[in-house]
Amino acid sequence: MELELKSLPLEVKAIEESGTFEGYVAAFGNVDDWSDVIEPGAFKKSLAAHKKAKSKPALLWQHDRKQPLGTWEDMKEDDTGLLAKGNLLVHDVYRAKEAYALLKAGAISGLSIGYWARDYSIDQKTGIRTLKEIELIEASLVTFPANGRARVTGVKSADIKTIREFEAFLRDAGGFSANEAKRIASAGFKARDVSDESEELSAIVAQIKQKYL
Repeated sequence: MELELKSLPLEVKAIEESGTFEGYVAAFGNVDDWSDVIEPGAFKKSLAAHKKAKSKPALLWQHDRKQPLGTWEDMKEDDTGLLAKGNLLVHDVYRAKEAYALLKAGAISGLSIGYWARDYSIDQKTGIRTLKEIELIEASLVTFPANGRARVTGVKSADIKTIREFEAFLRDAGGFSANEAKRIASAGFKARDVSDESEELSAIVAQIKQKYL
């Protein structure tokens, strides 16, 4: 089982000079680009387990476990989704200071979670997966929201070593579907001929190859 990622456009509810901010890291009820829908209450067991263990999901930069930014001070479900309050260690961690400045300027446009799907069901007719229980591992500030299709410029800063990691990046940061990610990764990561792809896809792959591979 691989750690799954899921992004949302970042709608910061508040950000303070101390580095404290709030935003939704997950939304309920909507079918996303991966044909997933999160059921209300999906995070209940995970949040309770963290509370019991006196632990917290990690607050990371771009899903990089080597770049923690601070701590998630509070997470709670409401009618919209999972609302989180984070604290960036702006005075002690340089990357956190950078992240704060980018948040303040509106340059960061996504929040993304890393999780294990512990319980789910799949509609055999529609293929939609309903996530009923999610074990939350981390929640990251990311440059791109789930639907940022035209902006695949964050590959260089990602720690991508395998074609599977490249596919995961394209799905999470680029907003591509699973099939699109596989096609792009197959052409771009392995640098194979993409003449049989669409003009738009070929241009994207060429840009990725030219800049980062």
